[in-house]
Amino acid sequence: MARFRGSLSLIFAFCLLAVNLTFARAQSQGTRYFSETGHNVQGDFLTFYNAAADPTTLYGYPITEQFTDKDGLLVQYFQRARFEYHPNLPDGQRVQLTDLGRKMYAPGIQLNMFSPFACRLYTQTNYSICFAFLDFFDKYGGVAQFGYPISPFEYDNGVIVQYFEKARFEWQPSQPEGQRVILTDLGRLYFDKLGDDPGLLQTVQPLNAGVSPIISLQVHAFVWKAVTLSNDQQVVYIIAQDQRNTAVTNAACTVNVRWPNGSASSANVITNTNGIAIAAFNVVNQPYGNLVYIDINCSYNGLVGTTTTSFRIWY
Repeated sequence: MARFRGSLSLIFAFCLLAVNLTFARAQSQGTRYFSETGHNVQGDFLTFYNAAADPTTLYGYPITEQFTDKDGLLVQYFQRARFEYHPNLPDGQRVQLTDLGRKMYAPGIQLNMFSPFACRLYTQTNYSICFAFLDFFDKYGGVAQFGYPISPFEYDNGVIVQYFEKARFEWQPSQPEGQRVILTDLGRLYFDKLGDDPGLLQTVQPLNAGVSPIISLQVHAFVWKAVTLSNDQQVVYIIAQDQRNTAVTNAACTVNVRWPNGSASSANVITNTNGIAIAAFNVVNQPYGNLVYIDINCSYNGLVGTTTTSFRIWY
């Protein structure tokens, strides 16, 4: 028994070395990390982003960190927008959207699709917004969000589009009803047009070291003995990690042992602060030469991770 405990201690020490010991902590206030694109949004930019009715639809995800551009302006690029910070403006107005529509507009093939019953004319630019584009415009903030229309309906590379001061609408008829109007990714297009440093697009770590929302659960497992006697003791070690290979604490794991004779046994264990759980069980009168399979299913905050390991009964 002393030898058994000594072996367990050695293997457990190995587990501690093998696992990333960085713990996930809560995000700091005023900062949000977007794992979808690997960038942070903070401070006034984050407040502005969150104030939108549907920021993912309107702006997409960040594609850079905030940085000072060549004109000395603090900016941050998103897939469909660019935020600018103007410290001399009153509080609540310091974050402005770049007029990406105006900066990216290139006239296409104009289409005459006006209807007096389904269009609205804006005399400020003498262009109308019509049909589904008008519905989308009104739903997501109108002039305050998009600015005024600066083009009619146009045909561009097989797509019907319309430019606004701060955006470009696209008509995508293959999409489901209610989702056929989308915004062009003008943020990325403008970034490329300006020739900004492509290194700014590279993913970064969360501003708080070790901070990241857990979006996936990875489970690994191995057994203490690759082979056992027909009557013996066995241990399975479970390691739960997130998408950054960071230990996941308090993952609930079910261990199901499938014996060669068709019977099964199970145990429930919880991962510790190092993301490790251990399940021990007895091997009793198992036939020689057979494989024993162990299925592990772990869950954490609605996420699920599974794996399978095995060992053989010695002849």
